[in-house]
Amino acid sequence: MGAKLALESFGPMTVAFLRLSLASIVLLAVTLATGRKFPGFTTHTDKRIWLHIVIMGLITNAIPFSLLNWGQLYVNSSFAGVTMAFVPLLVLPLSHFILKSNEMTPRKITGFVVGFIGMIVLIGPTQLFVGTGASLEPIARIACIAAALCYGLGTINTRLCPPVSTMAYSAGGLIIGTLALLPVVILVEGMPQYPSTTALLGTIYLGLFPTALATILLVGIINTAGPAFMVLVNYQVPLWAVIFGVVFLDENIPPSFVLAFALILIGLAISQSKSRRV
Repeated sequence: MGAKLALESFGPMTVAFLRLSLASIVLLAVTLATGRKFPGFTTHTDKRIWLHIVIMGLITNAIPFSLLNWGQLYVNSSFAGVTMAFVPLLVLPLSHFILKSNEMTPRKITGFVVGFIGMIVLIGPTQLFVGTGASLEPIARIACIAAALCYGLGTINTRLCPPVSTMAYSAGGLIIGTLALLPVVILVEGMPQYPSTTALLGTIYLGLFPTALATILLVGIINTAGPAFMVLVNYQVPLWAVIFGVVFLDENIPPSFVLAFALILIGLAISQSKSRRV
């Protein structure tokens, strides 16, 4: 919802840059105010942490935000939603082979598949093949899939990072993402014009909640519950998009919403349930 409002006045990369800029300022201020420290540059561990922060800034923030914003200019929202649902399915095998504590089990696979079916029920299988007719649509679809892959790799990167302050890690990644996008935005889209009030409010909302607050939660949950659990929230993205659309944008609720909601929650419960020994 926030992206839809922001794109009324800003280009896709400018939206990504502005939300990262605002979020990085907020988290930097909180990090400094609470006395949390950024890693240094002297030890091998410090350098490794900064490498993970740079990777996070690029593949969790700058690149996927830009790809998804641009892709949504040419693909229908159903396709964009389904690509985000692929993130859990990508992370499960990645975490199995890279993180030995997150093995693929029948229980996890079943939960992920049930949740994915819930996504398809919500969006409608026939909608996946409905094109917009735009000449750049095939490339835009690839961009959306690439964004999903970035999110998947980003969760693994965060899990592999040595212990560091969650706030400092989050702020560092947002700052790196902001700096990486700055020259791209200037060269590709130029300086933004004064936006409409609606677009400005949408951008502020994006920066504060789905970026600043969400980044702190994301890093914390990945480090405690693991990447496989974290990316299951991607199944809930279209559910909340529907709810916000109904409440704030006067959109109609799909008839399949209740069934899809139930399937997604069941999938989450199955994947996180503990196996019992008799």
